[in-house]
Amino acid sequence: MENDARNIVWRFRHDRQGAVAIEYALIAVLIAVAIIGAVTALGGNVSNLFNLVVSQI
Repeated sequence: MENDARNIVWRFRHDRQGAVAIEYALIAVLIAVAIIGAVTALGGNVSNLFNLVVSQI
């Protein structure tokens, strides 16, 4: 079983697809952090806008 784990780790380290997958995952994480930051920063303003629209109707 230990050899299987070592084999998996060895193949992962020597496979460029693994590196590309990690790069794409890091890009996705950065985009998610940016979206969360934008929603957090603008969330109160959007809520106030919706309340204003509802009060005008």
